[in-house]
Amino acid sequence: MSKIQLTLTSLIFLLVFQTAIGKQVVVVGLFKNKAVVVIDGSQHLLSANQAAIQGVKLIRSNSDLAILEVDGKRNEYRAEGAVGSTDGPSDETTVHIYPDNLGMYRTGGTINNSSINFLVDTGATLIAMSSRHANLLGINYRLNGVKSIAATASGNVRTYIVSLDKVTVGGITLTNVKAAVIKGDHPRQVLLGMSFLSRIKFVNKGKALTLIQD
Repeated sequence: MSKIQLTLTSLIFLLVFQTAIGKQVVVVGLFKNKAVVVIDGSQHLLSANQAAIQGVKLIRSNSDLAILEVDGKRNEYRAEGAVGSTDGPSDETTVHIYPDNLGMYRTGGTINNSSINFLVDTGATLIAMSSRHANLLGINYRLNGVKSIAATASGNVRTYIVSLDKVTVGGITLTNVKAAVIKGDHPRQVLLGMSFLSRIKFVNKGKALTLIQD
């Protein structure tokens, strides 16, 4: 039985750094003295000067860069050039998402041609929805899903992993996107997680979060 992690975090930048011994460190969220970091495929929320996790320690960070100590060596993780730019070829499809009054990035879209509202969240490994949302969207998760467990703020909950035929946000459409259906009424809003975001580019400039599909 697989296990995924679903937590709400801020979406800012994506960087990849490969150490000399082959450890991969991916920064997927940057904010003041906190960073969401994937270490060799395992995601962690690091706080400044907390104990190292898998040899990685956050010294300090802001929305532009993080200083990480990786196996005793300190490196700067800067945003410049991290995930591309909105200044690209004319055949790129871009979607601009602006924060609401709570600073959250929310946007409309569709799942299997049915309209839905998304909350952008790189802390979610997959697109994540409640079983109530799945029923409204006509997703037969009991028949077609693989049983799993999700770690949430309320503890471990029963989850089903499904494959969505089509997910669209603005002019960006992806097919065969994995999603987690969580038993109950949470999350209140469908989370646009990394099973969608990792297949495109995204960049935060000014207030807008821009999604880019080549």
